[in-house]
Amino acid sequence: MLLGMTAAVAAVVAVAGWMRAGRLARKLDALTQSYWELRYDFTRLRSQVARLDPETAEPVAPPAAPPADSVAFISLASMKSTTKKG
Repeated sequence: MLLGMTAAVAAVVAVAGWMRAGRLARKLDALTQSYWELRYDFTRLRSQVARLDPETAEPVAPPAAPPADSVAFISLASMKSTTKKG
């Protein structure tokens, strides 16, 4: 009897959790959609303002180049040990 009630309560909790996760996923999708729409509108409006008044537009700085002596890429093959242990 106790095992059956525990299983029933666990099933109800699992279904409630599943439903809540579905609602949260839909909310997250809606928020993500709103975010990207706002980013698109902001960029579009900023470009319109820049076209109307180019003197007040902020100059776009080129991205900073990394220092010449820094290593930007290390292949995984160079990190593997050449000796076999075993």
